[in-house]
Amino acid sequence: MALARIARNGCRQSGGATGRYAIIRDMIREESLSVSKSHSPFSGSFTAFQQPVKPHSNLPFFSSIGRFPAASFGCRGLRMTPQYEYAHAQAAVEESDSEYENLKYPTLEATKPGEKPRVVVIGSGWAACRFLKGLNTKLYDVVCISPRNHMVFTPLLASTCVGTLEFRSVAEPVSQIQTALAKDPNSYFFLASCNGLDTDKREVFCETSADGGETYNFKVAYDKLVIASGAEPLTFGIKGVHEHAFFLREVSHAQEIRKRLLLNLMLSENPGMSEEEKERLLHCVVIGGGPTGVEFSGELSDFIMRDVRQRYAHVKNYIKVTLIEANEILSSFDVGLRQYATKHLTKCGVRLVRGVVKEVHPNKIVLSDGSDVPYGLLVWSTGVGPSKFVNSLSLPKALGGRIGIDEWLRVSSVEDVFAIGDCAGFVEGVGRPVLPALAQVAERQGKYLVELFNRVGKEGGGKASFGKDVPLGDPFVYKHLGSMASVGRYKALVDLRQSKDAKGLSLAGFLSWFIWRSAYLTRVISWRNRFYVAINWATTLVFGRDNSRI
Repeated sequence: MALARIARNGCRQSGGATGRYAIIRDMIREESLSVSKSHSPFSGSFTAFQQPVKPHSNLPFFSSIGRFPAASFGCRGLRMTPQYEYAHAQAAVEESDSEYENLKYPTLEATKPGEKPRVVVIGSGWAACRFLKGLNTKLYDVVCISPRNHMVFTPLLASTCVGTLEFRSVAEPVSQIQTALAKDPNSYFFLASCNGLDTDKREVFCETSADGGETYNFKVAYDKLVIASGAEPLTFGIKGVHEHAFFLREVSHAQEIRKRLLLNLMLSENPGMSEEEKERLLHCVVIGGGPTGVEFSGELSDFIMRDVRQRYAHVKNYIKVTLIEANEILSSFDVGLRQYATKHLTKCGVRLVRGVVKEVHPNKIVLSDGSDVPYGLLVWSTGVGPSKFVNSLSLPKALGGRIGIDEWLRVSSVEDVFAIGDCAGFVEGVGRPVLPALAQVAERQGKYLVELFNRVGKEGGGKASFGKDVPLGDPFVYKHLGSMASVGRYKALVDLRQSKDAKGLSLAGFLSWFIWRSAYLTRVISWRNRFYVAINWATTLVFGRDNSRI
């Protein structure tokens, strides 16, 4: 309010519009409200505010006055507080403080008649990127909102933890998967997290953080919305998991695991380290016997057998790997393959323990039977569940807390909203089984949905509420193609059964490893990344893993 009074007094003393705008411009400079330009929704350029936008701030939003005239803002840009002439400004500053508390968020406004419909995609995982890759950008403008600007090739993520592959080999920028995000004037990628949804106004509420912990809030309007935000690791409410354990779902997770592993190896060689402390530092514990836990344990055993014994000879007898699972490892695989994996991991030095974690401490975990397991590295891989964002949405829910969808992947009882990937599940009325949280399920749903969108767009149903009379075609049907998992030392498992109880072909050994590598190498990875992976594998065979950098 004090700033408003200063503006009012300055305006009264000035004799014309030039003086009034100059005084306001000086006030803005004094408040350090600097502006920088880059690509985004302002008539082909984006104005990023370095001053944090807070929803309860007492400062009015002066972004549309001063050096930027109102005519410079495109009709599809972010909606700001309008520019007022002197008489209107005079009346505004005499009103109560409550007007300045009602701050409007910057908004990417709804499309107008004659413009291409806008598809907003939340997420950058397997489902979202498969959808983005095939979307016809001649029919739609596309906006992708995600806290990361790349897709992670999760099946090969465990290999980056021990230096078999480099991190760039398993990440693909979203703007290269869908080039319209970087080139088309009305398509954007926003590095932000979604924290709300208004299905009546067709707006997505977003939040992003800058250096210093300040947050920025904005809204994005949509004609069609695709929620593919994925899931979060399940911790079952066990105390200490988030504080002390590592997850393995992002490139940043793999980097932290690799850093901790190598750091513990080097620290254990320092003089004065007790035997007990060495054993603790070099004890790697993996919780969860699913494909991710088994593959990471296999990669660790390879790293110990081939690299640790040569490069860290002083501590080679201290390092060990323990895999803890409540039931059986790889429970969804064939019985013969489970037995093969158990024998192979045990032969490679992985200790298999059946138990349930009760509590996690900084240097040890406590099992339900009361026993303690000291560790230097703890990796948690016990499945996934709905994220906080999905739980916060007032949308129909399916079994397990997922967003409820019908046979065409539409969110039940909500218009123009679709959900795919790990965050979505069929509602009970559909009569479909719950699909597993697998990459092939997400990719298949993304492929189906993008074909539906392209077909509807060609028939003029892309705009909001325009697709009601357009036939959607056949519903989505998932057919399981099989499961694969690596167990280390050029061995893998391939289970081609369509379900757990069905009959089918099962393979194990080197041939399965070759099939596993070839299948993943030809999926979503670009030719550039395929080249990186091939070079990494070749150099690993000849020279060993690259662990020269932490």
